[in-house]
Amino acid sequence: MAVPFRKTSKTRKRMRRTHYKISENAVTKCPKCGNPVRPHRVCASCGTYKGKEVINIENDTKTAE
Repeated sequence: MAVPFRKTSKTRKRMRRTHYKISENAVTKCPKCGNPVRPHRVCASCGTYKGKEVINIENDTKTAE
């Protein structure tokens, strides 16, 4: 079984891990209402996707009440 010849120091270990970062989520503006929306998703405020109305927001809010 392979065993490391020397112990990996804290500095070397941490320098190797500097690239393991979390990137922040990409956000774009909705072309219709201007609210921030994640790419390739329906806008939650106006219900449009690629310029077409996918969800009718007015009817959905009335049925939820």
